[in-house]
Amino acid sequence: MAYRLATYAFSASALMMLPGLAHAEQITFVSQGGAYQEAQTKAILDPVAELLGITVNQDSSPDAWPVIKTQTASGKVIWDVIDTPPKDCIRGGEQGMIEKLDFSKLPNAEKMPAEYKSPYSVAYEFYSSVLVYNKQKFGDNPPKTWADFWDVKKFPGTRALRNHPLATLEAALLADGVPADKLYPLDVDRAFKKLEEIKPHIAVWWTSGAQSAQLLADGEVDMEMAWNGRVAAVAKEGAPVGYTFNQGFLQYTSLCIMKGAPNLDTAVKFVNAALTPEIQANFPTYIDYGPGNPEAYKTGKISDERAKEMPSSPENAKQQVLVSDEWWSSPAGEEAQKRWANFIQQ
Repeated sequence: MAYRLATYAFSASALMMLPGLAHAEQITFVSQGGAYQEAQTKAILDPVAELLGITVNQDSSPDAWPVIKTQTASGKVIWDVIDTPPKDCIRGGEQGMIEKLDFSKLPNAEKMPAEYKSPYSVAYEFYSSVLVYNKQKFGDNPPKTWADFWDVKKFPGTRALRNHPLATLEAALLADGVPADKLYPLDVDRAFKKLEEIKPHIAVWWTSGAQSAQLLADGEVDMEMAWNGRVAAVAKEGAPVGYTFNQGFLQYTSLCIMKGAPNLDTAVKFVNAALTPEIQANFPTYIDYGPGNPEAYKTGKISDERAKEMPSSPENAKQQVLVSDEWWSSPAGEEAQKRWANFIQQ
């Protein structure tokens, strides 16, 4: 766990000493740290704390899953609400480590699209894995599809892909002609066969968002798959990069609640408040990731110009594939991840 922050200047212990606040409600909220957590503190956590009159203590963990297991196994659960990929929430719920959500107590979540939630989680913020290219290299004829990415004759140049099967297998299948609405369940054999075609042309298999951004900033690769927020940041710094949401892979982090959360009732109220459209609409002010609640785009707080840059805006979302966390949480998805390790090492 990298660090612990307090939403307010007062620590929980200091609050306990203030008259009238002896029973102030609080939760511990966990996210992934860095600029992302700083942005959501301003966009979501501070407004929710003020709205509910609670204290939001923060923790961070780039990979929450091992800590979820450790806290549950020890019987000493410290965390309340977790911002993590949906598969952590889903497999955690199935293994008795994550609370099953009562959507009757979460009216904001209840109104959200069915594909944005599971029995244990609900979408919190969206990002996309997109096709990025060097504008100086490709000019007015950039690659627009994953078939273009695979076409090394029509679009020569150095390439990079993420060293992870999620979205990468999907890209291979789209490149091989599988319709976007027929991707799941993934034909894993077909995907790896297609990946064998492009593998000799991949200069870098990147392992972090920072690395993918640096490859673009340094001009080390001519095209790659990267997260839209990282690409936007590099572009703002002057790098000649462009990207398309066409055939992007729409992904989201979820909110879920630890089984045995020490502040369960307050955690439920927090999750519902964090999904309030007006509060969700704050996300684009601070970071290039989109609101989890689509109603945020109807509040008038997000300009049309800014909405065009958001992965979850209606216009951009319909161009993309919503990654199936249910499939990636299944035994088939787990097996694909194991197979990936062998593919990379060969």
